[in-house]
Amino acid sequence: MSTRILLVVTNVDHYDADPSHPTGLWLSELTHAYDLFAEHGFEQTIVSPAGGKVPLEPRSLKLPNYDKSARAWHDAPARMALLDNTASPEQVDSADYDAIYFTGGHAVMFDFPGSEGLQRITREIYERGGVVGAVCHGYCGLLDTRLSDGSYLVAGRSITGFSWREEVLAGVAKLVPYNVEERMRERGAHYSKALLPFVSNAVVDGRLVTGQNPGSAKETAAKVAALL
Repeated sequence: MSTRILLVVTNVDHYDADPSHPTGLWLSELTHAYDLFAEHGFEQTIVSPAGGKVPLEPRSLKLPNYDKSARAWHDAPARMALLDNTASPEQVDSADYDAIYFTGGHAVMFDFPGSEGLQRITREIYERGGVVGAVCHGYCGLLDTRLSDGSYLVAGRSITGFSWREEVLAGVAKLVPYNVEERMRERGAHYSKALLPFVSNAVVDGRLVTGQNPGSAKETAAKVAALL
């Protein structure tokens, strides 16, 4: 059987602090991973906390974020259709997958952490020897995931993800619901970030792979593929 990977995306389309401020999936964080995994021949399934339609972050559809990979996906009706009817966690059997990969966009801060279904799938894949990956805000999906012994999956692990400095520079520090970098440290994770903001940075700790920001999507996916 071929290697199978579960890609996680958001269902949220606005900030709670300002409903008029749109957000959603950061498209290139999905497409860079999808393209690379496809090159390796991996079978891919897209899942979201609620299932169904996935909104796109408007800023991810503008240069320089709207790169060749994102544009090709956005221009392909068959690819866009994959975001119209994503699976829900209840429809997923974790035993079918070798890895789970959390994509980002600020929207995931609202619906990834509270998804018990995603936590279950992540725990089961990891404890069965699978790979867990996350890029940018995707690591919000790992915040509350506990292993069978009750410990946090990220406790004692080296990780990275979108930094508070990058939140400030992105101009959304007053809109985000929490400081995820700080919360990861509270969970016992060993958080680190690149010296400069928005440059590619990915960290591997055993079968846990995390990337810092949108510019880290290719590197993060490549490190996940290497483990698989």
